[in-house]
Amino acid sequence: QVQVVESGGGLVQAGGSLRLSCTASGLTFDDYAMGWFRQAPGKEREGVSCITWGGGMTYYRDSVKGRFTISRDNAKKTLYLQMNSLKHEDTAMYYCATARGRWCRSEGDQADFGYWGQGTKVTVSS
Repeated sequence: QVQVVESGGGLVQAGGSLRLSCTASGLTFDDYAMGWFRQAPGKEREGVSCITWGGGMTYYRDSVKGRFTISRDNAKKTLYLQMNSLKHEDTAMYYCATARGRWCRSEGDQADFGYWGQGTKVTVSS
């Protein structure tokens, strides 16, 4: 049984930083690309970032480029999202997901992802 669990969310002031983590069990972690998504209140879920199976390629949505960094530790079966210079508009529930294959097509198309976590809430106060 595959389990995906996010952690690290919280309340932070604008300009601050947070680091999200995601563990995935029940699958061969390094066989899959991984992604971060977010859903703000009243909005649709959107792709934030994707990283290929070996970590060699990363993708970001334009609004987070230069501020967010995705990374993974395959030995620990853990995915990370370092978020710096946070803005109020980054406030959302953040979700981790496993891709259906090794590669990313972009920062994240939900159809390409199979297993999802329950999310971790990020609130950025302005």
